[in-house]
Amino acid sequence: MPVITLPDGSQRQFDEPVSVAEVAADIGPGLARAALAGRVDGRLVDTDFVISDDARLAIVTAKDGAGLEILRHSTAHLLAQAVQQLFPEAQVTIGPVIEDGFYYDFAFERPFTPEDLEAIEKRMTELAEADLKVTREVMDRDEAVAFFRAIGEEYKAEIIESIPAGESISLYGQGDWKDLCRGPHVPSTGHLKAFKLTKVAGAYWRGDARNEMLQRIYGTAWPDKKALKGYLHRLEEAEKRDHRRIGQELDLFSVQEGAGGGLVFWHPRGARIRRVMEDYWRDRHIDGGYELLYTPHIALETLWQTSGHTDFYRESMYAPMVEDEQLYQLKPMNCPFHVLIYQDKLRSYRELPIRWAELGTVYRHEMSGALHGLMRVRGFTQDDAHIFCREEQIADEVLGVLNLTLSILQDFGFERFEINLSTKPEKAVGSDEIWEKATDALRSALDAKGLEYILDEGGGAFYGPKIDVKIEDAIGRNWQCSTIQLDFNLPARFGMEYVAEDGERRPPIMIHRALLGSLERFFGVLIEHYAGRFPVWLAPVQAVVLNITDRHAEYAAGLAQALKNQGLRVETDLRNEKIGFKIREHTLQRVPYLLIVGDREMEAGSVAVRSRGGEDLGSMAPEGVAELISAETAKRGRTVIVTEV
Repeated sequence: MPVITLPDGSQRQFDEPVSVAEVAADIGPGLARAALAGRVDGRLVDTDFVISDDARLAIVTAKDGAGLEILRHSTAHLLAQAVQQLFPEAQVTIGPVIEDGFYYDFAFERPFTPEDLEAIEKRMTELAEADLKVTREVMDRDEAVAFFRAIGEEYKAEIIESIPAGESISLYGQGDWKDLCRGPHVPSTGHLKAFKLTKVAGAYWRGDARNEMLQRIYGTAWPDKKALKGYLHRLEEAEKRDHRRIGQELDLFSVQEGAGGGLVFWHPRGARIRRVMEDYWRDRHIDGGYELLYTPHIALETLWQTSGHTDFYRESMYAPMVEDEQLYQLKPMNCPFHVLIYQDKLRSYRELPIRWAELGTVYRHEMSGALHGLMRVRGFTQDDAHIFCREEQIADEVLGVLNLTLSILQDFGFERFEINLSTKPEKAVGSDEIWEKATDALRSALDAKGLEYILDEGGGAFYGPKIDVKIEDAIGRNWQCSTIQLDFNLPARFGMEYVAEDGERRPPIMIHRALLGSLERFFGVLIEHYAGRFPVWLAPVQAVVLNITDRHAEYAAGLAQALKNQGLRVETDLRNEKIGFKIREHTLQRVPYLLIVGDREMEAGSVAVRSRGGEDLGSMAPEGVAELISAETAKRGRTVIVTEV
């Protein structure tokens, strides 16, 4: 007679073993219809999973993040089934869930066309409407290899052959179609009501350029048509806001293939924004009690061996360079350099906490196919910092980082956040006691701020728990930027110490944190968030002075210089062009203020002010223009000026 404990603490007792679906039906018909899976004692299972003993159970629906992933994974299977019904010679390979959707890779003799995608999507709809029951079966590894070979699925057979002998293999079927999968999956295809195929791309088998090229069909899936429509609208908006296109239009940056992919060149206007960002970042950190560091770009390979990067991060590191029979490597992280500075002398407990920050450029060996504008590059500048503290200081230091993080992100114009607290994974260093203390410290800091957060059980790094902060942009997309990580590993690997109050030597706790993530990626997010219409404090050109005729040129140039002398970013356009043409051109360049001078303004010693939105702000004295721009600059990305406490 299993007793089932539900998330709210209530319990239900059954006279015999019971399935997840039966428990959902016992709770209510609405939940029974919505149930996609169950979480039994923390493990995701299908709705037909039978519970024989006492257990904790949560019914998983599409409102649950895990439920949405299951729905998308099941839609990937629906895609593969539809493709093989329409194109029986196509072989399926892998089809995982990705952010906002899924994909499936196929081996097929010819490229899929847009017409093919329409036909595939239509067949997917028919299969969904048929409400085919999804079933699970288990095979021995060798039996599964033979099964897939018999139906011509050589790629699936190869995947299974890489699994150790004697392992059991789970297969999921719907109708007369089966696929290798761990699951879980939706109970039937009728739960798949809102999906859309989006594009086709090339992909190498198992991501290796030495292997054959496959065809990857991408799609998206959502709980209902309304959510799907909203996502497709966001896709349209995202295309309009693409930072690569806007960056070129506004002449902000480029990626020069002649120098190698994934390397960013900041043009003068983009560099102005970067300088504002960096100056602001430095000022906030100095005010927050940090000291600034500068460290090298390369180091001996032995340093990365000590830190563990060559063990855990080798694929993302560039090959060593030989110098005097010693091997040097470009740095993929800044952390070990900060550790070396800490170890330059013996530290006392009186010195802790030590807070060190650096805008440090690092290098990652990214595959060419993964590169994407500013969002995925090979060389980038992390807004990195490390705090070395005692155990009892963790909570206060994490709270300080959270305060600084949210304040800085709000200054850049972000108001909505998703926060995740990730706990100890199966493979981890450090005792359970220190993990518990560290996790409690992170939780206490979040509670002290009154922040809601999602608990990611087992999602921490192997060296410590962490807090991740995702920002929501103007069109509802989440971007992972800020992270706060506790580390017990590096202090141990490097033998870091401080002299405690009792004279004993103890290892410090190391806190890794980045607020923006990287300047390049964060700049890309800003471009898309604002669609290039930067707030005045970030705008590369805050105002441009336009003359109506040549006789106003000297006055326009003098006005611009007077504003520049007050530290404003002002340019002139004195070309012999019609004023309407010049207004349109600089409006397209997203310049916040257009300052127009003609006879009337020159005689009055004033300027006509126009916003980039087309609003006529009237005539102002130069001092009034400076005050207007300064007031807007003081707001930064906020709608009102906030005085920091």
